[in-house]
Amino acid sequence: MMSALLSLTAAPGAPPLSDDLDAVGVKVLQAGGCSTLLQDVVKTAPDLVVIYEEHPESALFSSTMAVNAAAPRPVIVFTTDPDAEKIALATRSCVHAYVVNGYSQSRLRSVIHLAQARFHHDQLLRKELTEVNQRFAERKLVDRAKGILMGARQLREEEAFRALRNTAMHTKQRIGQVSQRVIDSARYAEAINRAGQLRMLSQRLVKLYALTCADIRPEETRRLFAASLGHVDGNLDSLGRSLSKPTFGDLLDAVLTPWAELRQALGAAPRARRLAEVDRLAEQVLLRAEQLTANLEIAGFAAALRVINVAGRQRMLSQRVAKAALMGALLGGAAGSAARASLRSTMAELVDGFAYLETLPLSNAEIGREVGQAAQGWAGLQAALPQAGTAAGQDGIAGFSEALLASIDRLTEHLERGMQALVR
Repeated sequence: MMSALLSLTAAPGAPPLSDDLDAVGVKVLQAGGCSTLLQDVVKTAPDLVVIYEEHPESALFSSTMAVNAAAPRPVIVFTTDPDAEKIALATRSCVHAYVVNGYSQSRLRSVIHLAQARFHHDQLLRKELTEVNQRFAERKLVDRAKGILMGARQLREEEAFRALRNTAMHTKQRIGQVSQRVIDSARYAEAINRAGQLRMLSQRLVKLYALTCADIRPEETRRLFAASLGHVDGNLDSLGRSLSKPTFGDLLDAVLTPWAELRQALGAAPRARRLAEVDRLAEQVLLRAEQLTANLEIAGFAAALRVINVAGRQRMLSQRVAKAALMGALLGGAAGSAARASLRSTMAELVDGFAYLETLPLSNAEIGREVGQAAQGWAGLQAALPQAGTAAGQDGIAGFSEALLASIDRLTEHLERGMQALVR
C-alpha cells in the first residue's frame, strides 16, 4: 500500500485529503505542517508528499527544495492561488504536480501517477547529469596524471595513459581513482621535498655560521648564508599555501615558532661564543621539520614517498656532519665533546642512507649517476673531516659539504619527479 505524508492547512475550503487519500488506497502516515516537512519526511519515509496550501509562500518552496536535496520524494501541492510566479517557483522548487483549483477525489490517483512519473524522470536526469560531471572531472584528473607521468618518466601521452589504465585494471579501480592517486603522490612528494629541505637548511645555516666565525671563504659563505635564509622562508611560505591547514597546520606552526627564534639569533653578528645557542635553536627547527616530514610521508603513499624522504634526509645529514666537525674543532669543553659525538653518529646514519639508496631498482640513468656522484662527494668530505682543526681542513669541509649537498639535492629532485613506485 502506498503511503503519503500529508501537510494540510486548516481552512474552510480545504478538501478532505486525508479521507480521500485513504479512499484511493494511500495510507496517510502523518499530518504535519510545512515548517517540519523535512524532519517528518526523514522520520516517516513516505512514498510521496501531499500538501494543501491556499496561498503558498517562499517557506513552503524552501521546504520542498530541502526534501529534494536530503530525502527525494514525489511532491504534490494543491492550492487555490493562480499566481504565475508561484507556479514557476514551484517548478524550480522540485514540486512535481502543482494543481490550482483542480482538486477532486476522482482525479487524485491520476495526479499522484503524474507526480511519480515526473519525479522518476527528474531523478533519471539528475543521475545522468551526475555521471556526465563525474566523467568530465575524471577526464581532467586523467589529463593531469598523464602530464605528471610524461614529465616524470619520459613517457609519450599514449604510454602514460596505458600505464594508468593498466594500473586501474590490476587494482580493480576506476582510472580516475588511479589518476587521483598519482596527483596526490606528486603533491605529497613536493611537500616532503620542501619539508626535508627545512631539515637540511637548519643544519646548513649552523655550518655556515661556524665557517663565518672561522673566517673561511667569507664571500661565498655570506652568499650561501643569505640564500639559505631566503630558502627557508620560501619553503615555509609554499608549504603554508599548499598543505591542508586542518591536517598539517599545527605541524607547520610548530616549525615556524623555533624558526622565528633562530632567524633572530642569526641576524646578530656571528660570534663563536654564540655558536652553541644557535645550534640549540637549529636543533628545535630540525626536530619540528622532521615531525612534519614524517607525517607527510604517512599521509601520502609511503612506498613512493619513503625514497624521497630518505634522499632528502641525506641532504640534512651531509650538512649535519660538516656542522658537527666544525663545532667540535671550534668549541671546547662539553659542547665540543657533544659535537664530536654527534659527528660519529651522524656519519653512521649517512652511510646507512647511502646503502639504502644504492639498493633501489633505479630505472632512470640520471638517478643512478647522481647516486654515484653523491658517493664521490661523501668520500671527499670524509677525507677532509680529520683536518677540521686546521684552516685547510675547514676549507675542505666547506667545499666538499656543498658539493655533496648539490649532488644529493639533484638526486632528490630526480626522485621527486620520477616517483618510480607511483604506478606499478
